[in-house]
Amino acid sequence: MDWTALILSMQLAGVTVAVLLPIGIALGRWLAVRDFRAKPLVEALVALPLVLPPTVFGYYLLVAFGAASPLGQIWEQVFGQTLVFSFEGLVLASILFNLPFAVQPIQRGFEAIAPEIREAAACSGMAPLTALRRVELPLAWPGILTAMVLSFAHTLGEFGIVLMVGGSIPGETRTVAISIYDKVQSFDDSGAAQMSALLLVISLVTIALTFAFSRRIGRRLG
Repeated sequence: MDWTALILSMQLAGVTVAVLLPIGIALGRWLAVRDFRAKPLVEALVALPLVLPPTVFGYYLLVAFGAASPLGQIWEQVFGQTLVFSFEGLVLASILFNLPFAVQPIQRGFEAIAPEIREAAACSGMAPLTALRRVELPLAWPGILTAMVLSFAHTLGEFGIVLMVGGSIPGETRTVAISIYDKVQSFDDSGAAQMSALLLVISLVTIALTFAFSRRIGRRLG
């Protein structure tokens, strides 16, 4: 069992969710309550990782993060290391690739809030941020919870993007999915089976708990 790879995957998933959550709330609410001409284009850009093959998405990220790119050059000058084949590069790639898994459930959660509720909050004298914190976020919480779990589980099992951007550096970019692949390539079927089973159990338990919490929250709000 490659515990180092599992811990690295958990760290990657945790950091990705922590960064994506405020981004998803801000972008999801904006798309839910605003109507503008370019909205379909913005929604399409957010959903693009869902339909684009991970190898294609990973290739463009590899080019964008590479030493020849402006972002890669700035990163190397500031931090003294390359962005590709690093944990930081994996985090940035995971954030971009998991954007639809965070934004879309949150957007649906905010869309489910009746406009009259926002109007009532405004009429009662609540400041926009206060209304968001005390009224909208509790009502949209099932969507936010779904976004957190989907982003975490998807990051935990992601393979293509990790391989393209991070490679397989032990303790740095070798996640549990890459470790399983490496074990299969080296004909370590027992090790691959153990890690696959553990990842399956973690994903199943996480999703099951999410459904249970969502139903309990839904009954309370109802």
